[in-house]
Amino acid sequence: MSSPEKSNARAPDKQGNCEDSPLVTEQDTIAAIATPSGAGGVGIVRLSGSRAADIALHICGGQPMQARFAYHRRFLDADGDIIDDGLAIRFVAPQSFTGEDCVELQGHGGKIVLGRLLQRCLELGARQARPGEFSERAFLNGKIDLVQAEAIADLIAANTDAAAKQAQASLRGVFSGAVHQLAGDITKLRVYVEAALDFPDEDVDFLSDGSISESIENLVAALQVLLQQAHEGALIQTGAKLVLAGKPNAGKSSLLNALSGDDVAIVTDIPGTTRDLLRQTVVIGGVPFQLVDTAGLRSSHDPIEQEGVRRAEQAIRDADITLLVIDDSAPHTAAAIVEAQDALLVFNKIDLSGRNPGHFRHHDADAIALSVHTGQGIENLKEKILEKLGLRDSAETPFSARQRHIHALREALSQLLTSQQQFLSSGAGELLAEDLKRTHDSLGTITGVLSNDALLGEIFSSFCIGK
Repeated sequence: MSSPEKSNARAPDKQGNCEDSPLVTEQDTIAAIATPSGAGGVGIVRLSGSRAADIALHICGGQPMQARFAYHRRFLDADGDIIDDGLAIRFVAPQSFTGEDCVELQGHGGKIVLGRLLQRCLELGARQARPGEFSERAFLNGKIDLVQAEAIADLIAANTDAAAKQAQASLRGVFSGAVHQLAGDITKLRVYVEAALDFPDEDVDFLSDGSISESIENLVAALQVLLQQAHEGALIQTGAKLVLAGKPNAGKSSLLNALSGDDVAIVTDIPGTTRDLLRQTVVIGGVPFQLVDTAGLRSSHDPIEQEGVRRAEQAIRDADITLLVIDDSAPHTAAAIVEAQDALLVFNKIDLSGRNPGHFRHHDADAIALSVHTGQGIENLKEKILEKLGLRDSAETPFSARQRHIHALREALSQLLTSQQQFLSSGAGELLAEDLKRTHDSLGTITGVLSNDALLGEIFSSFCIGK
C-alpha cells in the first residue's frame, strides 16, 4: 500500500457547504468511471479503499449512509455546487467486490458529468485506478481467484451467447472447482506416497500394491478431460481463423456469403474478382470464426493479382482450418489441389456435377460435397468444421478458458505422464513424489495459488478501467 495521502479537500458543513479540512488516509483509495464512455442513461463512478466512504461523504454533502442501502444524493463539487444527483451505495469491507470499503456513485451517463464527479474524487485524495485494478484487489483480497478474475474480462468481451454463458460459469467457479478437485486428488496421492517413503518398514508395501498406479491413471484421465474442456472453452471465447482458398470461380466468395448470411463478397463469373483478403466474423455452433476469403490461386502476370495470391498463401499458413474450395462440375481442377495444413476439401457445385451432399474421403483427405447455390451440404460443412477443431456441441462446454490455462494443463499432464512412466519402470517413490509436486504446482498457476507479479500485470492490464 502507498503512504498516507493528503489533499486540499474541504469537509462539508451542516448546510452541505465546504470548509477547509484536509482528509488523511492510511490506504491507497482508487476511483474510476465504471461504465462505458459516451452518453447513457446511467453512469457509475466507483471508489475502493479505506477512504472510499469518507470521500463519498464529502461529495454527498455530509449525509451518512448505511451499508447496502441505496440513497438518493446530490453530488457536490468543492464549492458546494451540484455536479449531479443520483444514487449512492456503500459497501463495507470485507462484504464488497474488492474486499475493501467501496462506494458506487450512480448518476447520469454524460461524459462531462462523470468526468467532473471522478475529478472530485481525485481532489479528495483518491487515485485514478489502473486498468483491472478493482478486479486485481478482489483477487489479492481473496474474493475471487485468478480464473474468476479473467472470467470477468471474458464476460465483458463475449460476442456470442455461448461465450457469455461459459464466462459466467467460470466466474461462478466451475473451472476453478474442477482444478481444485484435481489438485486435491494429487495432494492425497502425494500424502500416500510420502507415507510409504517415511514408513518403509511397515508390513504393507504401499509402493507396489497397485493402488498408486491406479490413482495415477485416474488422474491422467481426469486431466485429459479437463484439458479438452479448456480447449473447447478457449476456442469459444477467442474463436478460430477459417480461410477459404482455391482456384478462381470455385465458389469461395459465394461460400463466404452463405456462411455469413450476407452479401459480403462480390460474386461474378469473372476470374480474379477477389484481389485482396475479405474478412467476416461468423458464428458456427456457438463458436465465433474469423472467416477469410482469399484471391483465387493461379499464376498471373498482373502484379495486383500476384500480391493477392501471396496474401492468400500467407493466410493459409496462418489458418486454424483451411477450406479448400473445388469446382466439382469441373473435375480437372481437383488434380490441382494445393497443399494446406489441416485443409478440409469442399467440393462445390454438386447441383451441376450430380454428387450426393455430405462427408466423404478424397485421397485420404476429409471432404464435403455441397452446393452453395441450393444450400445442400452446408450444415454438413459446419458440423465437420467443429469436428476438426475438436469441438462438441458448444452448449456442453462447461466453462471459458484461456491459452495460458491450456498451457498449464498440458504441462501438468506431461509431468504426470512422465511420472507414471518412470514409476512403472523403476518404482522410485522419491521421483514420483517430486513429479507429483511439479504437477500440483502447474495447476496452482491456473487459479493463482502460485503466481508472479509479471503474470498478474499481464492479465489485469488487459482489463478495462473501472473493472
